[in-house]
Amino acid sequence: MSKIVKIELTPVFVPFRQQILELMKAGEGGLGMAIAAEEEWNGGDFVICKMFDDAGNHGLGEAFVWLPETGVSPDQLIDLIRQSLSQYVLGESPFDVEKIRQRMNINVNRCEVAKGLIDIACYDLMGKITNRPAHDFMGGKCKDELPLCALIPLMPVEHMIGLCQKFYAEGMRTFRLKLGLGIEKDKAIIGKFREVMGDQVRLRVDYNQAYSPTMAVRALLAIEPFGIDFAEQPVKADNYAGMAYVQARVNVPVMAHEGCFSLQDINTLINMKGINTIGMNAERPGGVTNMLHVISYAQMEGIGCVLHNQPLGIGSAMQIHVAAARYHDLGHDIELFGEIMLEDDLITTPIKYENGTVTVPTAPGWGVELDEVALKKYATSDTVIIE
Repeated sequence: MSKIVKIELTPVFVPFRQQILELMKAGEGGLGMAIAAEEEWNGGDFVICKMFDDAGNHGLGEAFVWLPETGVSPDQLIDLIRQSLSQYVLGESPFDVEKIRQRMNINVNRCEVAKGLIDIACYDLMGKITNRPAHDFMGGKCKDELPLCALIPLMPVEHMIGLCQKFYAEGMRTFRLKLGLGIEKDKAIIGKFREVMGDQVRLRVDYNQAYSPTMAVRALLAIEPFGIDFAEQPVKADNYAGMAYVQARVNVPVMAHEGCFSLQDINTLINMKGINTIGMNAERPGGVTNMLHVISYAQMEGIGCVLHNQPLGIGSAMQIHVAAARYHDLGHDIELFGEIMLEDDLITTPIKYENGTVTVPTAPGWGVELDEVALKKYATSDTVIIE
């Protein structure tokens, strides 16, 4: 049985495309969303993981980090893996993801972003060893192509609607609109959206913690008539009681994002009746293994799941494989906007995005290979090698 013998970790920063920067600067707070952060957001900070086995195979992982959300920097994440988590990974088989997960959990509290990075690389390495796509280790593939959702930043309403029309022309039929400017302004945006786009497209909204619980209830009741799939993070990330207060008073399913990183976070929010949709990506709830646990639990509870973020190519491929394997349990289109927002995806062959869908990669593992030239170009410091 293959054993993990080396881990390489590289911090990278990939800038947003110039057009995206201009759109964001024209939007709320220069970020295109209502989140009250002073931290600049001109691109994406990531950590790229290469995990090697004793036969020379390697698997890839990717984690996105942004302090206002993840609360950890690339260097801190790398230090945690180097100083602690790696000792519970090296020498283990990449196929033993549950064992690795248990060892990491009992020895290091929380730190789901770092644990998830390790877990993601294990699945790619499994595929490389067996010459099989990663979704084979998640139950197989339900679909070859997956419908996508478009992200619309918080800007003047005419610009937001213009972007919706652009993405509609490209085949997308689900849209996530950023809100949080105030109840009447939010209502005007959603009203204009339905007026122009009609009732046949799906709509989700994202408040980025803009409101108090009482204001969030008023804001959601104002837009409920327009048909909303779910509302993301209407109150402060750590206000679980506030989330429950809101969900008890509105019909729109509420989803946590900034305040939801672990399996325990999700379980607590569900038990408190604070959410009716679960959001996941490479960082939350800590890798593929945890994602699969959450999707199975949510399916039994009748709760929808959505995979969304702005990942590079590795993170995008990971979410595509998970969505392809568990498509019928999710209930919501996936949203992968890294290929639109970021100036490079750090993979050698682009993932196929066409007509509002993405094609599931078919090569072993995640089906993508790391562009070593791009890795060197965007690296912010030297690669850390652990063996």
